[in-house]
Amino acid sequence: MSSSHDIDPRAFEDPRNVYPTDEEFYASGRPAHPALPEDRPRGGGAATPLRHRGTWATVALVAGIILLVLVGIALFP
Repeated sequence: MSSSHDIDPRAFEDPRNVYPTDEEFYASGRPAHPALPEDRPRGGGAATPLRHRGTWATVALVAGIILLVLVGIALFP
């Protein structure tokens, strides 16, 4: 034997050493019709444009975070 992973030549005729091909092995667990309908179709109709938050909402968010930090510093010096 050339390596430890080779099959022993005396066991070539043993029926336990018969393995399926890759195609047979991977086809055994597949359904008859493996193509599934697409659950999220691409393209198509007109999409509604995205609406972003307004400038005032962003300013209020930033001001709220700054106020929270300042109150935290004031309460826990």
